Amino acid sequence: MVIQRREMKIESKEKMRGGEGITNFTHLVDCENEKNIRMLAELTLPPGASIGRHAHDSETEYYIILSGSGMVNDNGKDVPVKPGDTMITGNGAFHSIANTGSVPLVFHALIVTY
Repeated sequence: MVIQRREMKIESKEKMRGGEGITNFTHLVDCENEKNIRMLAELTLPPGASIGRHAHDSETEYYIILSGSGMVNDNGKDVPVKPGDTMITGNGAFHSIANTGSVPLVFHALIVTY
């Protein structure tokens, strides 16, 4: 199966999980019928935008940074992120992410359930 970009669902969420600004989503896959995948999307955070702190129980979330720069709070520790970095959060741990740069922060987010 091939899903072309023009067929992908696009949405925006304001103040996602208590964060700032708008988070833009391009859903790479409709995960409703996918086993053990709750989300696979490309997220874009404009400068100054963020996704607030949240936990992942019974699932793991992966962020793969594609472009831009930001700051992740990885279970209480602030860590800068840049293209090529991957962040992994699961087993009840929590995280947040903020665009601290002057260009959009773009990353793929994958949530795998178990």
